[in-house]
Amino acid sequence: MLSNLYQNTVLKNPKAIFALLIIAVLSFGYYSKDFRLDASSETLLIEGDPDLSYLEEIKERYGSKEFLILTYTPNEGMVSDASVNNLLSLKYKIQTLNWVHSVITILDIPLLENSDAPIQERLENFKTLKDEDVDKEKGFKEIFNSPVFKNFIISEDGKTSGILIYIKPNEKLENIENKSKEEIEIYKDLIKKQNHENIIEIRNVIKSYEDIGKIYLGGIPMIADDMMTFIKSDIIVFGLGVLLFIIATLWFVFRKLIWILVPISSCFFSVVIMMGLLGIVGWKVTVISSNFIALMLILTIAMNIHMSDRFLQIKKDFPNQNNFEILNLTTSKMFMPILYTVLTTIFAFLSLVFSGIKPIIDFGWMMTIGLAVSFIITFTLLPSLLNFTSTKNISLQEEKNSKITSFFGELSLNNKKTIFGITGIVIILSILGISRLEVENSFINYFNKNTEIYKGMKLIDDELGGTTPLEIILKFPKKETQSLEENEADDWGAEEEGNEEKYWFTKDKMDKITSVHNYLDSLPQVGKVLSFSSIIDIGTQLNNNKPLGTLEMAVLYSKIPQSLKTEIVDPYISIKDNEARINLRIIDSQENLKRNDLINKINYDLKNKIGLQEDEYKIGGVLILYNNLLQSLFKSQILSLGLVMAGIFAMFVILFKNIKLSVIGVVPNFIAAIFILGIIGLLGIPLDMMTITIASITIGIAVDNSIHYIYRFREEFNVIKDYTKTIRVCHSTVGVAILNTSITIIFGFSILIFSKFIPTIYFGMFTGLAMLLAMIFVLTLLPCLILIVKPFGKEL
Repeated sequence: MLSNLYQNTVLKNPKAIFALLIIAVLSFGYYSKDFRLDASSETLLIEGDPDLSYLEEIKERYGSKEFLILTYTPNEGMVSDASVNNLLSLKYKIQTLNWVHSVITILDIPLLENSDAPIQERLENFKTLKDEDVDKEKGFKEIFNSPVFKNFIISEDGKTSGILIYIKPNEKLENIENKSKEEIEIYKDLIKKQNHENIIEIRNVIKSYEDIGKIYLGGIPMIADDMMTFIKSDIIVFGLGVLLFIIATLWFVFRKLIWILVPISSCFFSVVIMMGLLGIVGWKVTVISSNFIALMLILTIAMNIHMSDRFLQIKKDFPNQNNFEILNLTTSKMFMPILYTVLTTIFAFLSLVFSGIKPIIDFGWMMTIGLAVSFIITFTLLPSLLNFTSTKNISLQEEKNSKITSFFGELSLNNKKTIFGITGIVIILSILGISRLEVENSFINYFNKNTEIYKGMKLIDDELGGTTPLEIILKFPKKETQSLEENEADDWGAEEEGNEEKYWFTKDKMDKITSVHNYLDSLPQVGKVLSFSSIIDIGTQLNNNKPLGTLEMAVLYSKIPQSLKTEIVDPYISIKDNEARINLRIIDSQENLKRNDLINKINYDLKNKIGLQEDEYKIGGVLILYNNLLQSLFKSQILSLGLVMAGIFAMFVILFKNIKLSVIGVVPNFIAAIFILGIIGLLGIPLDMMTITIASITIGIAVDNSIHYIYRFREEFNVIKDYTKTIRVCHSTVGVAILNTSITIIFGFSILIFSKFIPTIYFGMFTGLAMLLAMIFVLTLLPCLILIVKPFGKEL
């Protein structure tokens, strides 16, 4: 009944169907204008992660402004007058940009040891290196030895300094609580556009100063903007690259214009409709899903090659039948195998939905809907276009058998022991490699070493205290009383202050902050550590290196000017919340850095070495969020691989209604998938948010070959009744189609190596390799298994 409906609606009404498809592509094409990209940090987080909420709470409590950072390494040394003047000029130039709130350099750091005046006066009227009456050499020495600024604003060797560029807060974004989701998205898009313009502006400023030394740009806004540029570049490069390769492949295979135009039309219609759907739904393409257009092109063309190849084979077998009859026969024979190849691939992509990470979930749904669109277009547009074409234009010259598929066929028939032996070695290597898999990865290694992102992050990592932030929040008992030390109070100008401040600075609190600070500072993976302990060290230096009493700390806190307090004290203590914050940065580029192990070690040591109770501290920060992402990926995707295998096996049982046939059908593809994971493990390449999906996606795509081969084998065997002859026939017919589609898929994925994003390169490289292995196994191991099991019954 379904075939009759399809025949009467699609095959008999090609003009009407084509007109409807044109209307669809124009309609969805209009909405493709709403197709959006997103490279914000939220796209790399687990949806609903409680650690994200806690990080937002920390930012709210201790203050957090968005900033860019420049690393400045002058040609003439940091202390020279020329370098100071150039830095001052650069600062003022940046300050003139209307989106800049403030610019902090070593020239703005308070110098508290550059005068013999009383401490109170020094705090209220502090000098900086910009002031003319300051001893610059002494000032640089103070900054270089500062517990706060050394290895933070200035490198340990004194050759590189950091320039912090604070960005004006966006008032519109801060006042959109009651706005609709659509309005919020519009605001966010405007901010991204403004951020892109800001980055261009600051880079133009840097370019005009490139003769004074090496200046690199860093910071999350720059990374987000560059990632957006990478995504746009990848979409264009991948799309065009895959398209050009597909055209070349189609010409090589068919050598006729019609067999290029028809499949390419299917690709065009599928991609435009899908982009329109994404625009309507509001799904944004991220760095993870940036290759979805290339994937759609690859998978759509694979369907079209199988359809076209079968059409031509039937036309060769039945030369006297007209186009309609051949199309009817082709679609009836190819509908089920292509439907099941689509369903198995969809099942693989749906496994991504269990990741818990929104961009990966969206990628899974994108490809699921995209495959459904490609399937519909293949079975409507292709027959409609072929119905318009004359028999003469469609026919091809006599084809010769493929030497490659013939070689694989003879190998299967004559070298079964060798094939099984190699398969055994592959399985052993796969198990060994998988046992070595790990998800430890560094964000800095996601980028090519020639990119500004990498250079800037590497310099910050090496010279300015690390890149990835981690927060330790110390929570103190609510009721804690301790008598204040009043000795030397007169020297500090002690006077009555609010009781909350006066009694907060107890010895127990300060000792606890200092012990945790010193412990963290001793870890080799940790770069710069900042806390109230750093401020205490500065106060001790100002007090002639005498330890500060609790009253002295309370008075010092009360006397610090509010402008200074906001910048260097308030980010590290919250008297109101009875908390202290310790901020540290991890050296992300350090070899053999194990983030999960480091977090577990810090947790363990805070309890067992420092003696903190579980409710006395909490760990948060970007490092925690990133680690959560990697650990979640490992658990969800590796474990869901079994679900994919089970689901696809169940589909094989439903399709072929034969347990033995289903087992031998999935085995070659499962081996290819686990072998590629084994190779990744043996090479010591950490899994990341893209490579961890390779196995599931490989199985989903690779089983298409098994379905087409077995489906055709069963059809031919029912006529020939001889396994050996059927293998030779299948290798010369469907085997050629499998070879052609596999080559297209392999090289299509290989286009991804031109990305600037390392995970995308790995994804393309290893998925292409997995598809190559899957094709070889299907054309060698699968026939061997068929010969041994004989799932189609006895021969004549």
